[in-house]
Amino acid sequence: MKRRAIRILRSSLSRRRREYGRLVAWSLVQAAPAALSGWIVARAVDHGFLAGRPATGFLWLGALAGAFVVGAWGTRHAMLGLASLIEPFRDELVTLVTTGTLHRSARLGEPADTAGVARLTEHVERARDAYGAVVLFVQGFLVTVVGVCVGLAGLDPVLLALVVPPVLLGLALFAAALRAMAARQRDVILADERIAETTSALTGGLRDVVACGAEDRVRAETGAQVDAAARAAVSLARLTAVRTAALGISGWVPLLLILVSAPWLIRSGVTAGTILGAVTYVSQALQPALQSFVQGLGSSGLWLLVTVGRMAETAAEPEEPKAGETTQAHETTEVTEAKAADADSGTADSAFDPARGPIPVRPGGARVEARGLTFGYAQCAEPVIRDLDLVLRPGEHLAVVGPSGAGKSTLAALIAGVLEPQAGEVRLDDVPALALPDGDELARHRVLIPQEAYVFAGTLRENLTYLAPGATQSDVAAAVRAVGAAPLVERLGGYLAPLDPRDLSAGERQLIALARALLPAPRLTLLDEATCHLDPAAEAVAEAAFARRPGTLIVVAHRISSAARADRILVMDGTRAGLGTHDELLAGSALYRDLVGHWGAANGSPAPVGSTPRTGGVRDAVRAL
Repeated sequence: MKRRAIRILRSSLSRRRREYGRLVAWSLVQAAPAALSGWIVARAVDHGFLAGRPATGFLWLGALAGAFVVGAWGTRHAMLGLASLIEPFRDELVTLVTTGTLHRSARLGEPADTAGVARLTEHVERARDAYGAVVLFVQGFLVTVVGVCVGLAGLDPVLLALVVPPVLLGLALFAAALRAMAARQRDVILADERIAETTSALTGGLRDVVACGAEDRVRAETGAQVDAAARAAVSLARLTAVRTAALGISGWVPLLLILVSAPWLIRSGVTAGTILGAVTYVSQALQPALQSFVQGLGSSGLWLLVTVGRMAETAAEPEEPKAGETTQAHETTEVTEAKAADADSGTADSAFDPARGPIPVRPGGARVEARGLTFGYAQCAEPVIRDLDLVLRPGEHLAVVGPSGAGKSTLAALIAGVLEPQAGEVRLDDVPALALPDGDELARHRVLIPQEAYVFAGTLRENLTYLAPGATQSDVAAAVRAVGAAPLVERLGGYLAPLDPRDLSAGERQLIALARALLPAPRLTLLDEATCHLDPAAEAVAEAAFARRPGTLIVVAHRISSAARADRILVMDGTRAGLGTHDELLAGSALYRDLVGHWGAANGSPAPVGSTPRTGGVRDAVRAL
């Protein structure tokens, strides 16, 4: 990684030699005060004030002031010239990150590289700023050191022996610590990327996390990422002690040696003005340059080196696996799964009834009762649901339909106990929904699957058994086949294969979540458009799996075909609601007729019921249902 970063930086500078040459030229002008300060002070003291000619001394000090004016003029032009180096470099980094992200998505099958977003925004901008700072620090330091050495040699060559060795010793100590500091800086950057990935995954599956009662687990996992980032930052900060030591040796030891050696220097014929000039060189020129160089290279320089190396690393083409590696890994997974299945009491087939689906863990369904249910997302806002009364018999299958914004998902969340109503109450088997137990016990009472299914990094089996950790291999296989996810398991490489959520489509994530919801055999299952990313045939298979097993089922329907499979249908339209069978609603609900008509108008292809309804095709739609 380090070599890649150095190669990129060197290539960027080599393509802009002319711009860098102009920057160095203006830096020489900028360094005029540093190069002349000690020499002018020595002349002002020896030939002016100590010689009894104060006018001459003030004249030399005036010359020093003029040197500072010239240095300020050089600084202005150096800063203006810096833009011609850093802006093209920023464009190169943007191209590198974008190309790398697209390359990873195309070659590795990663649909969303959320860490690439962090590299493209925060990291590129910080690398751009660090690049400009490093260029200024390094070339300014080199020019200043050369000017100070020439000035000290002009005063008295013996002064170089007091200044140069401690400077080299401190810089050597700093260089030795850079490798460790670079490793710590890399840890900080990787921690930032992991936090970005974790946050993106958490945001996408937040409703599922709350519905499954997994807040504590997700909080612990996310907190672990934040703690790791904090530890990396603290470890990097500790190494600043080495940087401080190097700065002390390089900047303060030369000054101490000059002062301690002053009596000996005077006895050797060195004038007081020369000693004062050497002190000026060290304190006013060398020390500031060293401080900027060490601190800049230890912070901005490390960030630049590690960040650019990380960008190059992620943009590099992945190595192709050696022949046989992929096949061998796949075979190993299959053998391991076969052993796990043999360890259970029976095969998957023995625990699966083709006519009825998976054998339920717990019979019966929950009685759901909502009385006077009212909810709004703000006290001053119009309620989404007002005074809703609803009673479901144990084992009943209810479909909830209506246009977008009618409150269907809100109702599902209220029944699940995820939201607290402003008025009224929801009870499951005479137990308030808000009083249901947390953790694994909650999944046996009710399971809510939202539209965006939550899948975490781990094995496929860990994802499937998240709500039922004690499920056997036979139960898992039965649930997978019941929802039609067996081909997905085969494609992924088996139940023990590592799972990356970014490798899955939205429909595949929904299949995993559906199979997961079957395993604990909840008394109430709520599917909040949990099959919207599946095609109609796959949706029918998945919903049939839940409808066959004992238990109450509430489906927020995405298609009218899904509603037609329910025992009763709840039509929601703002604060109004209608309840009945499919035939009863066709006869008595204009909104339901419009929804069915919109489905039939699309030549029999199911359309989302949340779309704007169009009339027509009712007879064909009913015939198709």
